[in-house]
Amino acid sequence: MSGSTARLAAIHAVIDTELSQGNVDMDISSAEVFGVNVFGKTVMKERLPRDVYKIILNTIDEGAKLDSATANVVAAAMKDWAVEKGATHYTHVFYPLTGLTAEKHDSFLSPDSDGTAICAFSGETLIQGEPDASSFPSGGIRATFEARGYTAWDVTSPAYLMENANGRTLCIPTAFVSWTGEALDKKTPLLRSMQALDKQSQRILELFGDGGGAPIKSSAGAEQEYFLIDKNFYYSRPDLVAAGRTLFGAASAKGQEFDDHYFGHIPERVIDFMCDAERELYKLGIPVTTRHNEVAPGQYELAPVYEDANVGTDHQHITMIMLKKVAARHGMACLLHEKPFAGLNGSGKHLNWSVGSKDVGNLLEPGDTPHDNARFLIFCGAVIRAVSRHADLLRAVIASAGNDHRLGANEAPPAILSIFLGDQLTDVFAQIKKGGAKRSKKAGTMQIGVDSLPTLPLHAGDRNRTSPFAFTGNKFEFRAVGSSASIAGPQVALNTAVADSLDYIAGKLEKATKGNPKKLHAAIQTVLKEIMVENGNIIFNGDNYADKWHKEAAKRGLPNLRTTVDALPAITSRETIAIFKKHKVLTKRELESREEVYLEQYCMTVNVESNLTLEMGRTMIFPAAIRFQSELANSAASLRAVDVDVDTITLDKVTAFIKGLQDGLNDLEDLKSNVPGKSMLGDAKYYCTKVLPKMVEVREFADALEGYVADDLWPLPTYQEMLFIK
Repeated sequence: MSGSTARLAAIHAVIDTELSQGNVDMDISSAEVFGVNVFGKTVMKERLPRDVYKIILNTIDEGAKLDSATANVVAAAMKDWAVEKGATHYTHVFYPLTGLTAEKHDSFLSPDSDGTAICAFSGETLIQGEPDASSFPSGGIRATFEARGYTAWDVTSPAYLMENANGRTLCIPTAFVSWTGEALDKKTPLLRSMQALDKQSQRILELFGDGGGAPIKSSAGAEQEYFLIDKNFYYSRPDLVAAGRTLFGAASAKGQEFDDHYFGHIPERVIDFMCDAERELYKLGIPVTTRHNEVAPGQYELAPVYEDANVGTDHQHITMIMLKKVAARHGMACLLHEKPFAGLNGSGKHLNWSVGSKDVGNLLEPGDTPHDNARFLIFCGAVIRAVSRHADLLRAVIASAGNDHRLGANEAPPAILSIFLGDQLTDVFAQIKKGGAKRSKKAGTMQIGVDSLPTLPLHAGDRNRTSPFAFTGNKFEFRAVGSSASIAGPQVALNTAVADSLDYIAGKLEKATKGNPKKLHAAIQTVLKEIMVENGNIIFNGDNYADKWHKEAAKRGLPNLRTTVDALPAITSRETIAIFKKHKVLTKRELESREEVYLEQYCMTVNVESNLTLEMGRTMIFPAAIRFQSELANSAASLRAVDVDVDTITLDKVTAFIKGLQDGLNDLEDLKSNVPGKSMLGDAKYYCTKVLPKMVEVREFADALEGYVADDLWPLPTYQEMLFIK
């Protein structure tokens, strides 16, 4: 086995790693531990007075306001439960515009007058916290000298206990707003958008005679893709540690071309990690169900059952934290970056989205005869219109420097937003466009041809894994969300855009029927036909990876915003500002702040990566290449000294690559010193069009050198080592 001393040490550490023992108690079933660390409805029913429990339940399920007296009773019960289970501190968890979680821990202990301490936790403390708002990105809403910000208890998402080796912390999900009441977080606009969606959905249901019931809520379930590598390799790669992705690295001899990793046997060390992570998530009431190998070597996936959008979003943040935490426990690093390894499939986060309530069920359930299901057709039509009219916004809310490396790379949907409906629904809506739907394609059965195998039900339509926004039976799957992203932003955009389309449809139907239900059917046919005529171009069931689709999409007038810099201005477009203001989700100032923050994050990301490129290129790769060049040159000189004819092709190539690397690094440094600095959008464009391409050029020379430099001199763990040594 060859390799540098550091790489050999890392490889031996992996080989010598023993599988974990006893992290999961096999005598306790998953059902027994599910939700044990959650202050949920079951615990509240046991610990709260009946009248208080009814009030809190009404707040959670119906959105009713909560009074301070009730909050005091809940706070006392929550504190007692948490302390009994070993909690010493509490924290208001919130989701600032960093896209990560934030928390400040406070002790339950409070000094008493007699020199002892008591555990104290009031309703006022539960309801409101006050973190420093100036230290989080706000896009100008909060200046450095304006520090006040508030966290507000989100009653609809249950509190939970986060365990560590020496104790537990009570975590209380909260919204985060400024002293002026403006949203500084991901949760506040999500809750506002859900409220807007409910309001407009109820108008539609009222026309069908189904209004006035439980609130209509969007639901979310995010499939999480991730990579696992051994921590010894991880800590030997400055780029992975600081940027989350490899900025250098030649392709290994074997990649993913055999498709042998996808759904393959899960390695023993990985399945140990998965079982441990799942058990931790079960304790927190997170309903994960699916685990498997993904396409790229070293890549895996976890998927939950979908839940109310707000709870599902909180659970998704916890899931990302827990994957990293448990991976470290198993001597591994969990990589959530969208493209940690060049040339291999990146990681996404497929957001499964639907809408409904406990009274009316799933409003995107088509049934066996969708052409007769007018209520479904209305809600599905609203989604079609929303995606068509606000495709640029939906592209903007999944934009990031990391996701730019993944979208459109024949492993993920392109940056062009389109909808896959499947054969059955496409046919139904095509009929509607022509004047009215009279039939639905039927599902069938499949005979496999082996007597011992059962007859299988055959769905009325196929699936399409290349579509960015696909109907998958009773929900839409937004497949373009990045693996490291919060799912709150995409849901805010979806909820608001669909609410606006429902508002439009409700207005049309109310005007056409004027309270006469007998006119409803004809009015529905009219408005659905209009939607299809004006928005039908957004529907595409073919191969989204194909070049011809890009040409076809251009003919259809669909936007193709290839980069984050192209996409983000849609957040403050006239159309976006209008619908967000109309439905009271975000003000113009709040939208402008988000565009500013996301542009700044893009610039900072590329700046950090370019800093690492310079540092690693000059202090690790260049010295290794020079040493190898010197060895080649000395060998050539020694052979010439004894009259041996020397072929210097390899030396010449290495010399050319070194020059290219050195020149590229110098050019990159010059580019970085000339960032315009006049506007955040201008700087982002500069990083996108100048700095990133030069980084790619530097990498090309470095990766070429990796293919020539002696293995014992190469300083970085290779792709082959990181991806295939478990």
